[in-house]
Amino acid sequence: MPKENSRRGSSHGHQRWNRSCSRTTRAELSFSVSHMERLLREGHYAQRLSSTAPVFMAAIIQYLAAKVLELAGNEAHNSSRRRITPELVDLAVHNSALLGGFFGTTTISQVVPARQ
Repeated sequence: MPKENSRRGSSHGHQRWNRSCSRTTRAELSFSVSHMERLLREGHYAQRLSSTAPVFMAAIIQYLAAKVLELAGNEAHNSSRRRITPELVDLAVHNSALLGGFFGTTTISQVVPARQ
């Protein structure tokens, strides 16, 4: 008895990506994978570069940007402001346990250091 739907190589509901589709679109990212690859290659961080490294880097940078903007938006909401300012980004980053260590020595422009 032949099975129905026994096509070889069927996608089983997955979308097939053609070659003309960009890697950024295929990875469903907002940050450019090609730009990340260029930065990695021009930085000479390694002799060889895997094809997934720029995709992974773009995903990490997109996640960090979303996290920083989410925390800064929460800070803006808590201080009843309608816009995210560099000061709010600085407060959000340095008040976060997750991002505080990562951005510990980072200076965000247009922020006057607090006087102690």
